[in-house]
Amino acid sequence: MIDRFENTNTTIHPLMFVLWLGMAGIVMLFGALTSAYIVRQSAGNWLEFQLPSLFQWSTLVIVISSVMLHLSYLGFRHRKLKQYRIGLLTSFLLGIIFLVLQYMAWMTLYSRGIQLTGNPSGSFVYVMTAIHALHLVSGLLAIAVAIFHAFRLPYEITQKRVDRFKLVLYYWHFLAGLWIYLYLFLNIM
Repeated sequence: MIDRFENTNTTIHPLMFVLWLGMAGIVMLFGALTSAYIVRQSAGNWLEFQLPSLFQWSTLVIVISSVMLHLSYLGFRHRKLKQYRIGLLTSFLLGIIFLVLQYMAWMTLYSRGIQLTGNPSGSFVYVMTAIHALHLVSGLLAIAVAIFHAFRLPYEITQKRVDRFKLVLYYWHFLAGLWIYLYLFLNIM
Protein backbone atom coordinates (compact mmCIF):
# COMPACT_ATOMS: atom_id res chain seq x y z
CA MET A 1 0.00 0.00 0.00
CA ILE A 2 1.38 3.40 -0.95
CA ASP A 3 1.12 5.91 1.84
CA ARG A 4 0.00 9.26 0.44
CA PHE A 5 1.37 11.22 3.41
CA GLU A 6 4.83 9.72 3.13
CA ASN A 7 5.49 9.35 -0.56
CA THR A 8 8.58 10.26 -2.52
CA ASN A 9 7.00 12.67 -4.96
CA THR A 10 6.77 16.36 -4.10
CA THR A 11 3.01 16.62 -3.58
CA ILE A 12 1.39 16.66 -0.18
CA HIS A 13 -2.10 15.46 0.57
CA PRO A 14 -4.43 18.51 0.72
CA LEU A 15 -5.73 17.70 4.21
CA MET A 16 -2.20 17.24 5.53
CA PHE A 17 -1.28 20.59 4.00
CA VAL A 18 -4.23 22.23 5.78
CA LEU A 19 -3.19 20.58 9.05
CA TRP A 20 0.38 21.88 8.69
CA LEU A 21 -0.94 25.37 7.92
CA GLY A 22 -3.20 25.22 10.96
CA MET A 23 -0.37 24.06 13.19
CA ALA A 24 1.85 26.83 11.80
CA GLY A 25 -0.86 29.34 12.72
CA ILE A 26 -1.05 27.92 16.23
CA VAL A 27 2.74 28.15 16.56
CA MET A 28 2.55 31.79 15.47
CA LEU A 29 -0.22 32.46 18.01
CA PHE A 30 1.76 30.98 20.88
CA GLY A 31 4.94 32.65 19.63
CA ALA A 32 3.13 35.98 19.84
CA LEU A 33 1.78 35.17 23.30
CA THR A 34 5.17 34.15 24.65
CA SER A 35 6.78 37.25 23.11
CA ALA A 36 4.10 39.44 24.71
CA TYR A 37 4.70 37.63 28.02
CA ILE A 38 8.42 38.44 27.89
CA VAL A 39 7.84 42.08 26.92
CA ARG A 40 5.17 42.59 29.60
CA GLN A 41 7.30 40.87 32.24
CA SER A 42 10.15 43.30 31.62
CA ALA A 43 7.81 46.28 32.04
CA GLY A 44 7.50 45.69 35.79
CA ASN A 45 4.53 45.11 38.10
CA TRP A 46 5.02 41.38 37.61
CA LEU A 47 3.98 38.91 40.29
CA GLU A 48 6.30 35.92 40.62
CA PHE A 49 4.55 32.73 41.69
CA GLN A 50 5.02 28.97 41.60
CA LEU A 51 2.87 27.03 39.15
CA PRO A 52 0.70 24.36 40.76
CA SER A 53 2.16 20.85 40.61
CA LEU A 54 -1.01 19.83 38.80
CA PHE A 55 0.53 21.33 35.65
CA GLN A 56 3.42 18.89 36.06
CA TRP A 57 0.99 15.99 36.36
CA SER A 58 -0.95 17.16 33.33
CA THR A 59 2.30 17.19 31.36
CA LEU A 60 2.86 13.53 32.21
CA VAL A 61 -0.74 12.72 31.30
CA ILE A 62 -0.61 14.40 27.86
CA VAL A 63 2.68 12.67 27.02
CA ILE A 64 1.25 9.27 27.94
CA SER A 65 -1.90 10.09 25.96
CA SER A 66 0.23 10.89 22.91
CA VAL A 67 2.16 7.62 23.30
CA MET A 68 -1.10 5.67 23.61
CA LEU A 69 -2.48 7.25 20.45
CA HIS A 70 0.70 6.32 18.63
CA LEU A 71 0.41 2.73 19.89
CA SER A 72 -3.19 2.75 18.67
CA TYR A 73 -2.04 3.85 15.23
CA LEU A 74 0.56 1.07 15.15
CA GLY A 75 -2.11 -1.40 16.23
CA PHE A 76 -4.33 -0.21 13.41
CA ARG A 77 -1.56 -0.53 10.83
CA HIS A 78 -0.44 -3.98 12.09
CA ARG A 79 -3.94 -5.43 12.35
CA LYS A 80 -3.97 -5.57 16.16
CA LEU A 81 -7.59 -4.63 16.70
CA LYS A 82 -7.47 -4.73 20.50
CA GLN A 83 -4.37 -2.49 20.66
CA TYR A 84 -5.97 -0.14 18.16
CA ARG A 85 -9.20 0.28 20.11
CA ILE A 86 -7.75 0.31 23.62
CA GLY A 87 -5.11 2.84 22.58
CA LEU A 88 -7.76 5.17 21.18
CA LEU A 89 -9.95 4.93 24.26
CA THR A 90 -7.02 5.36 26.64
CA SER A 91 -5.71 8.37 24.74
CA PHE A 92 -9.14 9.96 24.79
CA LEU A 93 -9.63 9.35 28.52
CA LEU A 94 -6.18 10.72 29.28
CA GLY A 95 -7.04 13.81 27.23
CA ILE A 96 -10.12 14.31 29.42
CA ILE A 97 -7.98 13.83 32.54
CA PHE A 98 -5.56 16.45 31.17
CA LEU A 99 -8.41 18.96 30.92
CA VAL A 100 -9.62 18.13 34.44
CA LEU A 101 -6.09 18.63 35.78
CA GLN A 102 -5.89 21.97 33.96
CA TYR A 103 -9.14 23.07 35.56
CA MET A 104 -7.93 21.95 38.98
CA ALA A 105 -4.67 23.87 38.43
CA TRP A 106 -6.65 27.01 37.54
CA MET A 107 -8.71 26.59 40.72
CA THR A 108 -5.49 26.20 42.71
CA LEU A 109 -4.14 29.41 41.21
CA TYR A 110 -7.39 31.17 42.00
CA SER A 111 -7.34 29.94 45.61
CA ARG A 112 -3.81 31.37 45.93
CA GLY A 113 -5.13 34.78 44.92
CA ILE A 114 -3.88 34.63 41.32
CA GLN A 115 -6.86 35.67 39.25
CA LEU A 116 -7.49 36.11 35.56
CA THR A 117 -8.13 39.83 35.95
CA GLY A 118 -5.44 40.41 38.55
CA ASN A 119 -1.74 40.77 37.90
CA PRO A 120 -0.70 40.34 34.24
CA SER A 121 1.51 37.37 35.13
CA GLY A 122 -1.50 35.36 36.25
CA SER A 123 -3.57 36.55 33.32
CA PHE A 124 -0.97 35.25 30.88
CA VAL A 125 -0.93 31.83 32.55
CA TYR A 126 -4.71 31.54 32.41
CA VAL A 127 -4.97 32.74 28.81
CA MET A 128 -2.11 30.64 27.42
CA THR A 129 -3.22 27.45 29.14
CA ALA A 130 -6.89 28.04 28.25
CA ILE A 131 -6.11 28.58 24.57
CA HIS A 132 -4.11 25.35 24.59
CA ALA A 133 -7.03 23.60 26.31
CA LEU A 134 -9.41 24.81 23.59
CA HIS A 135 -7.14 23.36 20.92
CA LEU A 136 -6.99 20.15 22.93
CA VAL A 137 -10.80 19.95 22.92
CA SER A 138 -10.69 20.01 19.11
CA GLY A 139 -8.17 17.16 19.24
CA LEU A 140 -10.47 15.22 21.55
CA LEU A 141 -13.31 15.67 19.07
CA ALA A 142 -11.07 14.23 16.34
CA ILE A 143 -10.17 11.28 18.58
CA ALA A 144 -13.88 10.77 19.32
CA VAL A 145 -14.53 10.47 15.58
CA ALA A 146 -11.65 7.97 15.33
CA ILE A 147 -13.19 5.98 18.21
CA PHE A 148 -16.52 5.96 16.38
CA HIS A 149 -14.77 4.61 13.29
CA ALA A 150 -12.89 2.00 15.32
CA PHE A 151 -16.04 0.57 16.87
CA ARG A 152 -18.70 1.18 14.24
CA LEU A 153 -17.02 0.68 10.88
CA PRO A 154 -15.86 -2.72 9.69
CA TYR A 155 -12.15 -3.08 10.41
CA GLU A 156 -10.17 -2.65 7.24
CA ILE A 157 -7.00 -0.77 6.42
CA THR A 158 -7.81 1.66 3.65
CA GLN A 159 -5.77 4.60 2.52
CA LYS A 160 -8.57 6.96 3.52
CA ARG A 161 -8.62 5.61 7.09
CA VAL A 162 -4.82 5.69 7.35
CA ASP A 163 -4.84 9.30 6.15
CA ARG A 164 -7.54 10.32 8.64
CA PHE A 165 -5.75 8.57 11.50
CA LYS A 166 -2.47 10.31 10.63
CA LEU A 167 -4.18 13.70 10.73
CA VAL A 168 -5.44 12.97 14.25
CA LEU A 169 -2.12 11.49 15.32
CA TYR A 170 0.01 14.38 14.08
CA TYR A 171 -2.28 16.97 15.61
CA TRP A 172 -2.32 15.20 18.97
CA HIS A 173 1.47 14.85 19.00
CA PHE A 174 1.68 18.55 18.11
CA LEU A 175 -0.58 19.47 21.03
CA ALA A 176 1.52 17.38 23.41
CA GLY A 177 4.70 19.07 22.17
CA LEU A 178 3.06 22.49 22.45
CA TRP A 179 2.06 21.79 26.04
CA ILE A 180 5.61 20.72 26.92
CA TYR A 181 6.85 23.99 25.43
CA LEU A 182 4.30 26.03 27.42
CA TYR A 183 5.01 24.18 30.64
CA LEU A 184 8.78 24.70 30.30
CA PHE A 185 8.36 28.33 29.22
CA LEU A 186 6.08 29.17 32.16
CA ASN A 187 8.43 27.46 34.61
CA ILE A 188 11.58 29.08 33.26
CA MET A 189 10.20 32.59 32.80
